[in-house]
Amino acid sequence: MFTGIVTDIGTVAAVEPRGDTRFVITSGIDVRRIDIGASIACDGVCLTVVEREGDGGGGWFAADASAETLARTTLGEWRPGRRINLERPLRVGDELGGHIVSGHVDGVAEVVSVTPEGESLRVRIRAPRALARFIAEKGSVALNGTSLTVNEVDGTEFGVNVIPHTRAVTTWGDIAAGARVNIEVDLLARYVARLAETASWARAQGGD
Repeated sequence: MFTGIVTDIGTVAAVEPRGDTRFVITSGIDVRRIDIGASIACDGVCLTVVEREGDGGGGWFAADASAETLARTTLGEWRPGRRINLERPLRVGDELGGHIVSGHVDGVAEVVSVTPEGESLRVRIRAPRALARFIAEKGSVALNGTSLTVNEVDGTEFGVNVIPHTRAVTTWGDIAAGARVNIEVDLLARYVARLAETASWARAQGGD
């Protein structure tokens, strides 16, 4: 599990098709502290570390992605030089600064517009129609692995604010209209919607 609080910006160093696709990612994280088999969120996608090498000043790690992951996320678009948000898993006792994020991306959303608002950015996002019903005003959403608060919702579109600190420590400083971003809806919103559907079905069947 993750929190959507990005801890480093990594760079895709290599993309190697080999059945599954292997990504080699450089990072300022002390990769010696990452166990082989450990999870790390890469632009919001939970990937498993299969190789790593480095020293206290950083290094690189490699992770494999299946065809299913490439199809359902932006990973199929990744090329060497791309900057990506990284987050290590939540540990027991860690501060929960964002919201609970699983790293299981639900789909890909599109940036509709980016508008300066004071020192922040107002970013408008278009979600896939099947996911839009899980996005609520003042609720949380993970976009490229970053926990953000929803300002308003209008059909399949919603807005978020990106403050200067977030722009500085994530890839949101590079964002532009037309960009595609990984979206993971709030787990609580998903479960509430499922419970409501179950209750509605039970009433239709004549249950209590």
